Amino acid sequence: MADTTTSTVALEETKAIDTKVDCRNINVFYGAKQAIFDVSMAIPSRSVTAFIGPSGCGKSTFLRCINRMNDTIESARVEGEVIIDGEDVNSAAVDPVLLRSRVGMVFQKPNPFPKTIYDNIAYGPRIHGLARSRDDLDEIVQNSLMRAGLWEEVKERLAEPGTGLSGGQQQRLCIARAIAVSPEVILMDEPCSALDPIATAKIEELIDELRERFCIVIVTHSMQQAARVSQRTAFFHLGKLVEVGDTEHIFTNPTDNRTQDYITGRFG
Repeated sequence: MADTTTSTVALEETKAIDTKVDCRNINVFYGAKQAIFDVSMAIPSRSVTAFIGPSGCGKSTFLRCINRMNDTIESARVEGEVIIDGEDVNSAAVDPVLLRSRVGMVFQKPNPFPKTIYDNIAYGPRIHGLARSRDDLDEIVQNSLMRAGLWEEVKERLAEPGTGLSGGQQQRLCIARAIAVSPEVILMDEPCSALDPIATAKIEELIDELRERFCIVIVTHSMQQAARVSQRTAFFHLGKLVEVGDTEHIFTNPTDNRTQDYITGRFG
C-alpha cells in the first residue's frame, strides 16, 4: 500500500468498527525533529490493538498521544485530533489529569507507588472522589485486585509495601491501580519487557480477560505477543503508520511489503 493511501484507508475503517479512539492526522514534533507523520487510525472498543515496529519507529510516541503524556515533554508538539467519544482530547477545554483517569497507562517497568498495596489501589479513587466511604474504597480495592488476578496472592498483605512484590506482581498491581478509577481505555507500553516468561504469560492472560471490559492498546517489541493477545495490529516504520488491520491478516497476508519484511525478520 502506498503511503498516500494509508490515512484514507484508516479513516474508512473508522466506519466499519466500533470505534472508541479515533486518531486523525497526528503529527508529533520534538523541537524541529518530526517523530510522527500524519497518522490516522481507528481503535475499537473492547478489544486489544497492538502497535508493532522496529525500535524508534514512533509507536510509543503515538501511544502517548492518546492520553497527552507527550505534554510532559517540554520540546514536544502534537498536531491533529484524538477523538474519544466525540471529544478531542487535545482541546484546551480538556483537563489532562481527568483525561488520564479515563485513559489509564501501564509502563514498561513496573512503577508501584512507595505506599502499601492497599494505598496503591486506593490512591486514584481517593483523589477523584470515587468512594463515599471506607467500605466503598475497600470494595474498589478488592475488585481491582481481583480483576488484575492478584487478590488471592496479596489479600493478607494489603498493609505491606507494593514495592515488596515480585516484578510480575508489581506489574499486575500497576494494572489494578489503573483500572481502579474505571478508565475507558488502558494503554500499555511494553508491559512485559522486564518480566520473565511465567509472569509474561500471566499478564497476557489478564489482558485477554480485561478486553471484555476495556479498550486496550499495547506497544510490544514481541511479534509473538502481538499475535497472541491482539485482535488488531498496526505496523509503524520511520514515524509512519504503514498499515493497520485484523491481526491475523497483518501476520498472514500483509498488504505492504515493509510489513512482510519486518514480520519475516528481514529488518527490525
